[in-house]
Formats: sequence, structure tokens, C-alpha cells
Amino acid sequence: MMKILTTFIKPTTGEAQVNNFSISTETKQVQRSVGYLPEHNPLYLEQYVREYLAFNAQIFKVSQSRIEEVIALTGLTSESHKKIGQLSKGYRQRVGLANALLHNPDVLILDEPTTGLDPNQLVDIRNLIKSIGKEKTVFLSTHIMQEVEAMCDRVIIINKGEIVANKKLKELRDGQEQIVIVEFDYRVEDAFLHKLPHTKSVKNTHDFIYEITFSTQEDMRSHVFDFAHDNELKILQLNQKNASLESMFRDLTT
Repeated sequence: MMKILTTFIKPTTGEAQVNNFSISTETKQVQRSVGYLPEHNPLYLEQYVREYLAFNAQIFKVSQSRIEEVIALTGLTSESHKKIGQLSKGYRQRVGLANALLHNPDVLILDEPTTGLDPNQLVDIRNLIKSIGKEKTVFLSTHIMQEVEAMCDRVIIINKGEIVANKKLKELRDGQEQIVIVEFDYRVEDAFLHKLPHTKSVKNTHDFIYEITFSTQEDMRSHVFDFAHDNELKILQLNQKNASLESMFRDLTT
């Protein structure tokens, strides 16, 4: 799908638009609108950073001053005098992003942009993508759900070619069931805890610790506390947790 949206390959059927341009009849306009960073970042390792960007700037027919702009934007200034082959994976990703931004596209398409990065590089690239996203539409594909939660405003989950979720991340979180973790001072029967309002399920996870799932967005911790007090139970811990995007992904795709 990403290769189709970038006009790298043609669709066998159907129609798509990028920035209101048809991928079939307005190919050049789509290409001008899109910056693309594929999963396997294709770089000429023997070229210097500025040399590589200058080569692509000629192809895009953009001014040489734009090279300095994207170098500064992607935090490459300190490494721009080096050959690409000398750079770390994180800085190579920055070179790929700088190249994708050379012609100042309205839409940036990134395929697995954080794969293989160490934790420090991960944070840097995340922050860079979020910064770019303030001014451009960033279409990001990843199988790492933590990356989605860290960078994205909207989530689309596809299962076997079908869209099974298409919502803003906040809406997905707001629609979650609520899970309360409570620890008592002795074992309590699951059926007893089912007396709590809106209780969907009760799970004894360890010793006297229970996970209670409620089918409501109302904060149920006060209800659990009152329930324990009324039934002469002592609470040793009481916490609320939300299901992760990863667990939602599993629920929607299995």
C-alpha cells in the first residue's frame, strides 16, 4: 500500500489519492507531495552526507540552501562532514529523513523508521518525527505498538487487508474497559467481587491480588474502596490500569 501511495508500483484495481491528487492520473503531483523513507533506507554509504543530499537536491531541482535547512532540521550538523558509511544506524535514519524532506513535501510516509535503533537513538528519532508532524502529515507504519503510542495521533489497524480500527488514539483509549488492581489482606471469592457495579470480569492474578474489569469509564476505585470498607476488608494496594495498544491490537487481529 505504501509503495502504491508513493506511485512506486501501480494498483491492479481501485483508486487512491494523496493530498487530493490521484495516484493514477496525477503521478507527478503525488510525487511532489510525498517524502518517503522505506524500511530499508537506501543510502550510498561511500558518499558524504552533504554530497548525498546535494545529489538528490539536483534530482528534486531544489536549491542548495535547502540542504542546510534539512541538515539543521534533522540534527545532522555535527555529522554532516562524515561519510554515510561512518554513521550509526540512528544518524543514517536522519539522513534518510533529511532526504525525504528535501523537496518540502506535505506528506511524509515512513515505513518502520525506528527498527534496529538503540534506546537513545529511538528517543531522538521519535522526537524528530513528532516535531516534523507539527507541520506535515506523517503516515507511519510499524508493528511496534509502543512507537504508535509515543508518536501517533491517529491509529489504523489492518487485519488481513481489512481495516478493523480507525480512530484517534485518544478515542481508542477513552473506549477502553477499565481495569482496577486491588490487593486485600486475605482471599476473597470472585463471585463476591462480582457484586460491584459494572463488573465484567474478576481475575485472581497472585495470592490476594485481583484484577477487576469494569464496563464503564467512571473511575471505580472509590467504589472498590467503599465496597471493601462496607465488607470489613483491608486494602493493601489499589491501582487503575488501562489495556495497552498492544493488547487491543491482539484482540482485534486474533
